[in-house]
Amino acid sequence: MKKFSLFGKFKIQEGKRETMVDILLEAAESLKSLDECELYLVNISNDDPHSVFVYEVWSNEEAHQSSLTKEATQTLITRARPLITGMERINTLIPLGGKGFPSS
Repeated sequence: MKKFSLFGKFKIQEGKRETMVDILLEAAESLKSLDECELYLVNISNDDPHSVFVYEVWSNEEAHQSSLTKEATQTLITRARPLITGMERINTLIPLGGKGFPSS
């Protein structure tokens, strides 16, 4: 089965980017024990102060979808939702390899 990755963008209320970053870093921490999540990177851009970007690599798309139903994930989503003014899935990707690529 092919790995699954996605690159997403959260548009955030003015002045709330750091709060959103903290929530997403908590999400990353909670995913450390989930083997199916191979990479979860939280990113910001100096050129876009009202956005936070997340790049994720999963063992498969089903594992990603399943993670969204977990209680810890739902709690973080509830906390983040009021900060979000928009979301964009920049791209869904199929990772093939490279430096840092998780082996299976």
